[in-house]
Amino acid sequence: MQSSAPGAAALSAPVLSAAALPAGAKPLGIDVASYEPNVDWSATAAAGASFAYVKATEGTTYTSPTFSSQYNGSAAAGFIRGAYHFALPDRSGGKAQADFFVDHGGTWSADGKTLPPLLDIEYNPYGATCFGLSATAMVGWILDFGNEVKARTGRFPSLYTTTDWWRSCTGNSSAAAGYPLFVANYTGSAAPSPNGWTGQQIWQYADAGVLPGDQDVFNGTQADLQAFALGTGTATPSAPAALSWPLTQQGDSGTRVTMLQHLLNAHGASLTVDGQYGPGTRSAAQAYQVAQGLPADGAVLRPSWLALVAS
Repeated sequence: MQSSAPGAAALSAPVLSAAALPAGAKPLGIDVASYEPNVDWSATAAAGASFAYVKATEGTTYTSPTFSSQYNGSAAAGFIRGAYHFALPDRSGGKAQADFFVDHGGTWSADGKTLPPLLDIEYNPYGATCFGLSATAMVGWILDFGNEVKARTGRFPSLYTTTDWWRSCTGNSSAAAGYPLFVANYTGSAAPSPNGWTGQQIWQYADAGVLPGDQDVFNGTQADLQAFALGTGTATPSAPAALSWPLTQQGDSGTRVTMLQHLLNAHGASLTVDGQYGPGTRSAAQAYQVAQGLPADGAVLRPSWLALVAS
């Protein structure tokens, strides 16, 4: 996810049809901030996304200028959506930041359309990775935030983090394992989970791809997603298998070739997007593989797909 740190790059990618998404994907979603000010929500829904998290606040002084338009625009397009807060634990206490968040959009209602408020707690873009807090102090800050959100909204927040950050900055604590987990991991799998969780509700598998913003997938069915929004879902599910990245090579045709051509063009190729894997597409794939230090045979397997969607 994104802080308001100046100079951070906004990432974008072509929007494709739902059929062009990685095989085996479950309900797809995105998370966005002011770096994606003009999301076409109808087109994003048509491309297969059904849920979104929208940045509302950071610390106790920043409110996203695009929050209202993104939050309301996603709802109007039929998305199940929620708000997120970027934590700055070195600036003020967890309770104070929870109050600021709830006061500026981080609410929840049992309407089946609203995801639980989300705490984005991760690498510090402004300084020390763990914000200068000890593991004990960090866990206390997170629990103070969560308890205040629960008191104000009726739901504990979801937690967005990475397993690496969690291990480094909380001492791999299991104290918050009752909170729903939204884990970021760009290696092709959501695993391993932080200590205490058996799996995750949401996995951010890339920071750019066929949808605007960060690329997310829900661990369950669309009905499970709605139950999660309502607060009637089950406990944290087991980790799913990684998304499938099918072999794509010369002679293939169809929507996954279309997706490949769009992604290669996004990385500097000039292909005609026709869904046909001919010699031109093979040459472009080989050139990209050479640039990435991958086997340059034109056969697009998992390492090439991951590089294309994550860079």
